[in-house]
Amino acid sequence: MTNFHFNEDDTVKKVLYGRVKLENATAFLHFSKKGIVQQLIHKLKYKGYEEVGTFLGKWLGAELKTIEAYNTIDVVIPVPLHKHKLRKRGYNQVSKFADEIAKALNVNVNTTTLQKIANTKTQVFKDRLKRTDDSKTIFAISENQSLKHKHILLVDDIITTGATIEACANAMLQIEGVKISVATMAITH
Repeated sequence: MTNFHFNEDDTVKKVLYGRVKLENATAFLHFSKKGIVQQLIHKLKYKGYEEVGTFLGKWLGAELKTIEAYNTIDVVIPVPLHKHKLRKRGYNQVSKFADEIAKALNVNVNTTTLQKIANTKTQVFKDRLKRTDDSKTIFAISENQSLKHKHILLVDDIITTGATIEACANAMLQIEGVKISVATMAITH
């Protein structure tokens, strides 16, 4: 576990430094190749083990609930999948994680405002520059009235280069007065 949120560690914010303004940012676990966290996320993402997201969301949600900075969150938004990938996989691997964090923080989950409009290939084998280029225009906002002046917690499974979070956050920042915080299951090093 990283304990970033307990230690006010800004490691996740540093990944996005100069690219997007964040209120708070945390990653729950350290990700390393061939490690247990990689196995967990692989099972969640590709093998249908949605209970991994539920388990991690309950755990992180309980921790975030005890931290004042996260008690100003108004809504939780999971990073969306493109409709074709969602249809193929059958679920968004971040949904259960988002649901449990939202329950712990006593807020709603919004899965309609942020949409993935481009069907991109997996980012796993791409370098930082290619990830950033591919992520620039793949997310859009469907409506913005319900989120005006809200503090949004954007959640995802893993943060590597930050390209996906940056693209989502920049789309969300088109909404008047929003503040964005981030929570991910894991972070690579």
